[in-house]
Amino acid sequence: MYIIDLIYTAPLERIDDALEAHRAFLTQQFEAGVFVAAGPKVPRNGGIILAVRIDRDKLDEILASDPFAEQNLARYEVTEFKATRLAPGVNLPIPA
Repeated sequence: MYIIDLIYTAPLERIDDALEAHRAFLTQQFEAGVFVAAGPKVPRNGGIILAVRIDRDKLDEILASDPFAEQNLARYEVTEFKATRLAPGVNLPIPA
């Protein structure tokens, strides 16, 4: 499981211009079962994505295809972790 810290490197006006394409990218990854949560940070200086069921190399390839990355609008800090406990009602994969 990965926490992806997306950090804007461009002004919000440029981020907003690419937002529709970024959201389409997110939708594609949600439909593929890779991303399970995503949203903007507060204050709005980037976003957080939670990814599951993927190898790190493949995740890096996917992130490189994000319009924000392709247009040099953001950088990504990726943290891998193994969830060993989940709150009742939360349904995420827990590695063996």
